[in-house]
Amino acid sequence: MKREELEARARVMKALASPVRLKIIDELSRGERCMCELQPLFPHDKSTLSRHVAELKNVGIVGERREGVRIYLRLLTPCILKIFECTMGVIRSEAKRQADLVGNAKGN
Repeated sequence: MKREELEARARVMKALASPVRLKIIDELSRGERCMCELQPLFPHDKSTLSRHVAELKNVGIVGERREGVRIYLRLLTPCILKIFECTMGVIRSEAKRQADLVGNAKGN
């Protein structure tokens, strides 16, 4: 794999490495949302939420459209949701492995 491809992948993964941004993606997985609808869901001020959205826009995950003063966000690449499924598979597998280790240690 070329270095540019690896760096591009790393940028996308870095954009995903935030619980706030993951929640934004989760909210947008149900359809387009106005920033005014998202704001109350986060304990951050508007500028902080906007910075998180900008990170997702910069890597091509989220797009926006304006309607008057309102900004509507949508997922540009809904396939990103597959990462959530894969991540949960890793989490479940690791939890099972840890539980098996504990069970084996108690059995000794």
